Amino acid sequence: MTDRFLLSSLALAVALSALPASAQTAFPTPRTPSLSLPAGTGSASSNRTADFIVALVNSEPITNHDVRQRLRQVEQNIAQRNIANAPPRAELARQVLEQLINERAQIQFATESGVRVSESDIDQTEQNIAAQNQLGREEFRRRLVSEGIELNRFRAELRQQMLLQRVREREVDSRLRVSDADVDDYLREQQNGNDIMSLELNLSHVLVSVPENASEAQVAERQARAQRVADRARAGEDFATLAREFSDAPERVNGGQFGWRQATRLPDLFVNSTRALAPGAIAGPVRSLAGFHVLKLNDKRGGGLPDMTVTQTRVSHILLRPGPQLTQQAAQARLNEFRQRIASGQASFEALARENSQDGSAAGGGALGWASPGMFVPEFEQAMNGLQPGQVSEPVVSRFGVHLIRVDERRTVPLDERERRERVRGVVREQKLEEALALWARDVRARAYVEIREEPQL
Repeated sequence: MTDRFLLSSLALAVALSALPASAQTAFPTPRTPSLSLPAGTGSASSNRTADFIVALVNSEPITNHDVRQRLRQVEQNIAQRNIANAPPRAELARQVLEQLINERAQIQFATESGVRVSESDIDQTEQNIAAQNQLGREEFRRRLVSEGIELNRFRAELRQQMLLQRVREREVDSRLRVSDADVDDYLREQQNGNDIMSLELNLSHVLVSVPENASEAQVAERQARAQRVADRARAGEDFATLAREFSDAPERVNGGQFGWRQATRLPDLFVNSTRALAPGAIAGPVRSLAGFHVLKLNDKRGGGLPDMTVTQTRVSHILLRPGPQLTQQAAQARLNEFRQRIASGQASFEALARENSQDGSAAGGGALGWASPGMFVPEFEQAMNGLQPGQVSEPVVSRFGVHLIRVDERRTVPLDERERRERVRGVVREQKLEEALALWARDVRARAYVEIREEPQL
């Protein structure tokens, strides 16, 4: 795993509706499992012993405390995601320092070029984060305090993250263009390319480790153990169960699953052992310096072309609109009552929708028809996606009112030609955006005065 891939693998989209959709991919993984927060925000206050300046960016200091604080967040994410082969801690700290330097230079550039984030912008984003955690704003703030997170610091760091998003959107995203010729070129390359660059693998594995300087007898015993695992897997035993029982790799807690990875980001040994297999097949045992590996190919696909199908949901809802005669809390209580009546069989969803829903779907019993991703507002779609067919949600608050949502059915359908090209256009745009953002960040860094004072103390 490359250093660049390690840091990029820690990035996770945070759905903040106050931000543009194109800017919703740069927040790293939440720092704590109890509250989902944009990374770099809400750090708990801690003892600042051994604090000193490690770097200057245009005379603005980055302290040892800043590096240690961000490093803790990255290490938590590495542990939570079971990322194998992470760099040594000292190397990781140097990467974190470089990341902080780049961010500081970009924030300064944003401020100097007139990018602003108002208090109301921060209020809206804070409200969105609270909603993502299924909390009211005041309850969210109490939770921050209970976890040792200073509200003022959280909001200040949130402002910085929003500044970064906005300046990147203005300087890079808004200037990026993907032509029809770009789409045609990409499709032609992917259709003609069969090399490893276009390959993605979904693998699981079991590692039976071999100690350094192991005797021949130890090596033979470990190889025999790996062979028994392979034989049992080929006989149809559950691979995840075998991984949890026998594997010495960090992925054992996930049943040995790597998930989807580009072949170029997997060890050559793994790729060469599995690329010719059919999905579901077992490879190994194969030997590496670490020991003996048993590999299962869960699936494979061309690495460039995105999935050309879409999952659609047939959904119904009952909508109540709060107003002078109906508070939001009263609307939620009424919908909870409807939900209980539906669950007990006292009333049907359709009948309650016809009698009570305050939108055009009422006449059809609340039916909204088949919906593709992106057709509904995020808060509605997120709740809908969490339901199985036949399930009815708790009351869901959106900008349109309060909803009771029922998923009726799901299906996967192929995209039409226009939709296929638009999906490919999105893939090409993401590739170009990554390159353009890297060039812009390098240029901002080159124009900043950066002085490295001391190595961080960890």
